[in-house]
Amino acid sequence: MSTLARKKREFAQREELILETAQRLMLKVGYLGVTMDLIAKEIEYSKGTIYQHFSSKEEILLALALQFNRKQAEFFQRAAMFSGKSRERVIALAEAYELFVRLYPDHFKTELLILNESIRAKGSIELRRQLEACEQQSMSIVSGVVRDGLAQGDFEGVPGISPEEIVFGIWTGAFGAYVLMSSDAPLTALGIQDPMKALRVSIHAVLDGFGWRPFSSEWDYQKTRERVKKEIFPKETIL
Repeated sequence: MSTLARKKREFAQREELILETAQRLMLKVGYLGVTMDLIAKEIEYSKGTIYQHFSSKEEILLALALQFNRKQAEFFQRAAMFSGKSRERVIALAEAYELFVRLYPDHFKTELLILNESIRAKGSIELRRQLEACEQQSMSIVSGVVRDGLAQGDFEGVPGISPEEIVFGIWTGAFGAYVLMSSDAPLTALGIQDPMKALRVSIHAVLDGFGWRPFSSEWDYQKTRERVKKEIFPKETIL
């Protein structure tokens, strides 16, 4: 291996170490408790070395968010290729999101932080551009399945409501549910014994409300979920 190739590999490995360490520290002491000095001390590098990779802890946070969002977009892309009816493909996307959350439970803590514009604005323009492009990719994948459902006549949509607005409604509902699940919210006291089941029921209620066929009373979507796990996410499901 050439010297240049070795240096690139070592640079990438060090950057991954910085990201992993920063994430662990943020979960342990909180965003405000993390400093570049603390990260440097934890990984036993100088602060100057950290700055060779990231200009601030906000830059590190955006880089973490980009990692998560790229993985999420990959899950969505795979789910969108599921062979089935358009509504089954929506369920495949929901299953992909659920699996992603299970495998990367800390994602939402990072995501909620970067929703703060004052934090996001401190990241580099290039990193913000990449993150926004990745977020748009995920939205486009899901919107594409909605458009396919309309084109195939599986539902007629609602006048004045775009596919993107349909996706926004379903996505924000799921996002909010997962945020609550990752928090200390007393869901059991609120009568929610199985949050995941409640979310699936809610998604089907929305799809039924849009008149998206086959309706939940006409199709065994549990079998669809099992097919998705077996055909699309066999390795991730057993993790």
